[in-house]
Amino acid sequence: MLTLDSVRDAARQISGIAHVTPVLTSRTLDDLCEARVFLKAENFQRIGAFKFRGAYNVISRLGADELNRGVTAWSSGNHAQAVALSAAMAGSTATIVMPADAPESKVAATRGYGAEVQFYDRFTGDREAMGNTLAAERGLTIIPPYEHNGIMAGQGTAALELLEEIGQLDELRVPIGGGGLMAGSATAAKGLFPGIRMVGVEPEAGDDTRRSIAAGERVQIAVPDTIADGQGAEIPGELTFGVNRRLVDAVDLVTDDQIIEAMAFAFDRLKIVLEPSGATALASVMFREHRAPNQRIGVILSGGNVGLQRFRELMVPAKA
Repeated sequence: MLTLDSVRDAARQISGIAHVTPVLTSRTLDDLCEARVFLKAENFQRIGAFKFRGAYNVISRLGADELNRGVTAWSSGNHAQAVALSAAMAGSTATIVMPADAPESKVAATRGYGAEVQFYDRFTGDREAMGNTLAAERGLTIIPPYEHNGIMAGQGTAALELLEEIGQLDELRVPIGGGGLMAGSATAAKGLFPGIRMVGVEPEAGDDTRRSIAAGERVQIAVPDTIADGQGAEIPGELTFGVNRRLVDAVDLVTDDQIIEAMAFAFDRLKIVLEPSGATALASVMFREHRAPNQRIGVILSGGNVGLQRFRELMVPAKA
C-alpha cells in the first residue's frame, strides 16, 4: 500500500545517498506564468534524473542472495542508469534492456555504471517479456520502472522534499510516463495538503494516462512519436493508474514545439539543461490556458539527460 508514511520511509532510506535537489525560482518565469513558480530540479539528482530515488530505495533493501545474483530492468534511459548505479553501489550487477534507438548518451552512461545492456526494437519488440526471460534464465531480480510500491514511494520523495521546503502549494505539476513519479508525488502531496491540485503532464502524442482517466480504465495507445522519450509509455501501469485515477485532478498535454521552447527557456534564463521529458511540466505551466493570479505552483523538472549533439539539434527550431 502506497501511503505518505511509505514515502517518508523511502526518504529515510535514501537520506545521505540521494541528493536533496535544489528548488529554483525565477522572477522572469513568475511574470511569464502569472504565478509564483517553484521548480524542483531533479536534473541535479544522481544520474541526472529522479529515477535514482526509487531504484536505490528498492535495491538497497535487497537481501545478500538477491544482490549476488544481480538485477535486471527495462528502460529508455533514466531508470536504466538509476538501476545500474544503485546496483553498483550495493555491490551487485545489472543487466538492462534498452531500446535500440535510446539516446547514445544514456546508453553510454548506463554502461559506464557497469551494467550489461541488451537492446530491443521499440516498435516490434516486447521489453518486458525480454526482461522476464533474462530474469528467469539468470535468476535476476526485476526492478520495474514504476510498477512497484517501493519505486513509487522513492519517486515521491522529490515532491516530499519540495513541499517540506516550500510549504503549501495551490498546484503541483508532474510529468507522467508510466506514472510512478506522479503516483508517489500525489500520495505525498495529498497526504500533506489534501486540497492541493495535482496536474499530470504528458506529451501530446503520448496521452495514455489522460485517455485512461477519462475512460475510467487503462487505455493502450500506439508507441508515442515524441521527443520526450522518457514518457513513451503505451499504457499506464496497473499499480500507478490505481493511484493516479484517485489522486490526479487533471492531465495537461504539451506539444514537442512547446517542450523545445521550455528547454530553451530553461537554458537561456535559468541556466540549466533539461532533457525533453524533464521539461514537459515546465512547458505546461508556461503555456497553460487557465490562469489564476497569485497562485503558488510547484513543477518537477524530472531530468537533464540529453547529449550535447541532441540538445543542439533540438535548439535549432527554438533559435529559429
